[in-house]
Amino acid sequence: MKWKSTAAHLVVIGACMLGCAPKPSLPETLRAIEKFDIVIRNGRIIDGSGQPAFASSIIIQADTIAYIGQLDSTSTATLEIDANGKVVAPGFIDAHAHGDPIKTPQFYNFLAQGVTTICLGQDGSSDSKGEFGAWQASVDSVRPALNIAPFTGHGSLRMEIETPFEEELSEADMAMMTTELDHQLRLGSFGLTMGLEYVPGRYSGEKELQALAKIVGSYQGVLMAHIRNEDNDKLEASLDEFLSLGEWAPVHVSHLKSVYGEGTKRALEITSILTKYESLGYKVSADVYPYMASFTGIGIVFPDWAIPPANFNAVKKARRGELEEFLRNKIAQRNGSAATLFGTPPYAGKTLADLEKELGKPFEDILIDDIGPRGASAAYFVMDDSLQMALMTSDYVVVSSDGSPGMRHPRGYGSFGKMIETYTVKGDYFTLEQVVHKMSGQTAEIIGLKDRGLLKVGYKADVAIFDPANVKVKADFQHPHHLTEGVDFVLVNGKLARNNGEFVEERTGSLLRRE
Repeated sequence: MKWKSTAAHLVVIGACMLGCAPKPSLPETLRAIEKFDIVIRNGRIIDGSGQPAFASSIIIQADTIAYIGQLDSTSTATLEIDANGKVVAPGFIDAHAHGDPIKTPQFYNFLAQGVTTICLGQDGSSDSKGEFGAWQASVDSVRPALNIAPFTGHGSLRMEIETPFEEELSEADMAMMTTELDHQLRLGSFGLTMGLEYVPGRYSGEKELQALAKIVGSYQGVLMAHIRNEDNDKLEASLDEFLSLGEWAPVHVSHLKSVYGEGTKRALEITSILTKYESLGYKVSADVYPYMASFTGIGIVFPDWAIPPANFNAVKKARRGELEEFLRNKIAQRNGSAATLFGTPPYAGKTLADLEKELGKPFEDILIDDIGPRGASAAYFVMDDSLQMALMTSDYVVVSSDGSPGMRHPRGYGSFGKMIETYTVKGDYFTLEQVVHKMSGQTAEIIGLKDRGLLKVGYKADVAIFDPANVKVKADFQHPHHLTEGVDFVLVNGKLARNNGEFVEERTGSLLRRE
């Protein structure tokens, strides 16, 4: 595993770099400035590149990092932050997030973890609904508290055509989709996301996906996908289908997982598939969140023939026995009724097993008569810790939350904090340099952010300052909306978003455009 190194070796490197870091002198252009905007002093700089930490100070002017190096006491600033004993890192970048920057622009759940940029429009669903320019203007006017990297949703494109639920699309429908995709990419969308397990993306075929991939590649955009099927026995075929699109554009697997797969050996088999496509010259990557439960609509457990465009009421009448048997087998395969925890009213916080006791009937009847394939979302405890963390340590993989401010799952409030607290400070999966790289610089490179993700002169001043020992995740499945503690200062575009553990009312994020 490339990330691994002995503790003694890391201590030697860290001590050398902290003591022997380069000491650039203040450039002439800055010497003439009487008072800087922001100075961060005495920090342990982890710059997001994966290189060892070093002791230094940082000058920020307007929204940009102007200097990294040694400063004497004569250099003053309007705002001075003493980072003694703390890590100074790039603001973290969430490769796969959810939320509405117009309705809920605060995004405190992300800021509390040091996240300063999130990628929205995931799983094939984007909010613009064919009015991307107007949506961009609305987000600009609201100004969210952090940066938004928007993607175009394949499913959203499909829902705008005449026959969104057809497998074979007409030339006219394909032309509508390709024209709108081209339009959004020209306006700055970072690429195309797919939800190939969801309606309507599940009806798309090779010809359609290749046509869209070619357009994304022509703009140097990125393809992201919730693949066709994440079940362990369907994983290879689903990865092959998506990764083959790397012939035309970079391919990124969203929330890579194996449902009911087990062990590190299986993880290595999975990453070998990514290696196979990388060997063809494709740009291949993935993201993982550090929780062993997924979260999505309950329709994931229903058969294809019981979800749209099928009429569910008609299916209930005509194929009731078959549907009951399917659901019994599916839930058993997914670790039983106790492994499905509902996250939406009226059953939020209860498992399917709880409902069996409460309602006094089998879970398959509850799913059919009380909930239906579109009646709830839930967390599903279907993943193996050793397998998922082996995936996380892969060089292909960066960190995501797949969470939002309102989702009833702790991943939206704890993924980045958990990477620091559980898997770096308490565990031995990563060094701080490695985990920060996975949460910043590596992600920026994948999605095409050219001036974020690193602490580097000329880059935007998105910064997180924290003592790693103090980072504590407070969210769990019973209290999924408790904020992570311990990230003391967060700067977004050179302005404080979190000041000594308190949120700042002014929002200074931006809607980013792919260059």
